[in-house]
Amino acid sequence: MQKRQPFFNFSLYVLIDEFDFTWRDLVAIMMFISSLWLGINLIRDMDVPYSTTTFQNLDLSYSRIPYYMMRSTFRMFLAYGASLLFTTTIGYWAYRSKRARAFIIPIVDILQSVPVLGFLSITVTGFMSFFPHNLLGVELASLFAIFTGQVWNMTLGFYHSLITLPNDLKEVSRVYKLNPWQRFTRLELPNSTISLVWNSMMSFGGGWFFVVQSEMITVLGKNIKLPGIGSYMGMALEKGDSRAALYAVLAMVTTIVLIDLLFWKPITVWSMKFKNEQVDSSENPKSLIFEILNKSKLVNRIVNFIMSSIDTFFNWFFNLGAVVFYKNNRKTRVTKNNKILDFVFYLLVIILIFYVTWFAFSEIKNKISFPDILLVLKLGTYTMLRVFLMVIVSTVIWTPIGVWVGFRPNAARIVRPMAQIGASFPINMTFPIVVGFFISHNVDMNWGSIFLLSLGAQWYVLFNIIAGASSIPGDMKECARIFKLKGIKLWSKMIIPAIFPYWVTGACTAAGGAWNASIVAEYASFGKQKLIAQGLGSYISQATSDGNWNGIFLSIVTMSVFVVFINRFVWRNLYKLSAEKFHLE
Repeated sequence: MQKRQPFFNFSLYVLIDEFDFTWRDLVAIMMFISSLWLGINLIRDMDVPYSTTTFQNLDLSYSRIPYYMMRSTFRMFLAYGASLLFTTTIGYWAYRSKRARAFIIPIVDILQSVPVLGFLSITVTGFMSFFPHNLLGVELASLFAIFTGQVWNMTLGFYHSLITLPNDLKEVSRVYKLNPWQRFTRLELPNSTISLVWNSMMSFGGGWFFVVQSEMITVLGKNIKLPGIGSYMGMALEKGDSRAALYAVLAMVTTIVLIDLLFWKPITVWSMKFKNEQVDSSENPKSLIFEILNKSKLVNRIVNFIMSSIDTFFNWFFNLGAVVFYKNNRKTRVTKNNKILDFVFYLLVIILIFYVTWFAFSEIKNKISFPDILLVLKLGTYTMLRVFLMVIVSTVIWTPIGVWVGFRPNAARIVRPMAQIGASFPINMTFPIVVGFFISHNVDMNWGSIFLLSLGAQWYVLFNIIAGASSIPGDMKECARIFKLKGIKLWSKMIIPAIFPYWVTGACTAAGGAWNASIVAEYASFGKQKLIAQGLGSYISQATSDGNWNGIFLSIVTMSVFVVFINRFVWRNLYKLSAEKFHLE
């Protein structure tokens, strides 16, 4: 008689049984304890009394920069955790359900293009009402703003890597009758890991890009400043303290490099094990932190215990569900339940859309004239043309560079942190240089704003191209070398089919990021000098600073209309093309 296995078949005693403690285990313990201690203290600093007169002016002394840098970094990681959870649930839901996909993907496309200031205009008051007289409400509003700067690119990238899953792998999952959890952990998530990691790096940089707007909130007549490097930069620019702004920039660059070294580089090295290839790659990226954690017996035992427990639980859960729902061929009940869930989802979405539309219409009716609507449509057209031009130029410049980097892991070690610095660098910090250069050289801001847009959005194209080139199997590269594929043949037969799905995601998110960045790219100011381009971004910036609710609603609705139109006739067709034709099998 077979002995019954326990529910959690990995006992705790395994963690300490015959355990040989090494210096790697000591380093891992020190890293965990220091991170936990720092996190607890930073959380404690978020939960303090707050009033409208609190934190109106921050201390610009240089000794406060490290503390402000830690506060901002902590917000970034909290927002990234929420973004990762949203991505793996909502993105996977869109992949598995055609009905949900019809709503989720267009909504994500719209939300990634709505400016951060548009979210702040609506959410700040709401979060503060949940936690009156407490800084936590403002902190949540800031976290939500950073979250909106990170999550949409990650969600689209994860969803697109799922829909381009090779058909032979799908067939294997059907043959072996994998349950949903086994299919997700052994097939779908591994196939999407490389794309998810690179899009996470890009999205993390996108959060830094709007750190000034998320920490220094000036909206609807309220001036709210949170302790952080973004608000420090903003105050330094307001007071014309170039030295303080320079030190803040140096602190941010140093932090980005350290985060890349201690966090992203180990994760990138780990993600390479999910590369779909039949032979070992000749060039494998390395990371000291990854080697320490990977060779730590304590870390491996703890991770194995946690993952084994989670895997056992979900396998038990889905196997039990299969017994309950599929026993005696009860598939009709499952279909009926799915239809009920879909109906409830549609009903909630329709109610939400109706409520938002009704609320917006009730706010702006009788307050917006027809000439105002025509003006906003014209400004939206100008911004749309700038966005398309930015995507085209970025594609031409960064595609060959991204492929070159993706084929050379050693080069990626140098390019990755440099690209993250470029992607993370707030546009506002360039204003002293850009405004002076544009004025001295008589550069029209209507054209100069395209350059500012590219500073924040072009990196989406680069990161996705690198991810696509990095995911090409080594055996396929070896075949290309054996058959001496070069030049146009190499690009048409291997490189373009491999990177095209990634480029679509990068171009789509770059366009969304450009719409978002237009609020600062079309309205540049330093001191008393201001350069304003004709566009929807500058219109939103002015309406937000003036507390013009009608203008904010009208501009956001107009931007959403533009995004829906572009999504329907451009990006949806490109996504379909990449899923059906341009991907590796």
